Amino acid sequence: MAGRSRAREVALQALFQEDLNPQESPKLLSQFLAARLKSDQLRDFAQQLVMGVKRNQAELDTLLETKAANWSLRRMAATDRNILRLGAYEIRHADTPNPVAIDEAIELAKRFGSDQSSQFVNGILDKLL
Repeated sequence: MAGRSRAREVALQALFQEDLNPQESPKLLSQFLAARLKSDQLRDFAQQLVMGVKRNQAELDTLLETKAANWSLRRMAATDRNILRLGAYEIRHADTPNPVAIDEAIELAKRFGSDQSSQFVNGILDKLL
């Protein structure tokens, strides 16, 4: 798995954990990333993603709810919800090219979501463009 894709995967795991247990400290995040990513560059990238999603979460959640017709974020599977937040963050706030952000989110959905997750994530992120 390519480096940045692996960093996104670890960032997703951190976001998922934070979503279900929202008391994570920055120190715990650093330890989590250090245990899973050997490269400083990839750890920094994953940390930027996690902190960016957390910093912009209210805006991202509002945006995603407007694009996900008939779906509240609360009703979505936690995996899908966090993949969408990550993808939306990269589209809106990171220097990742939009097609790459969407492709990476789809790949995460294929790996960690349900059978329909990749189409669901693709459909909603496409609406952000």
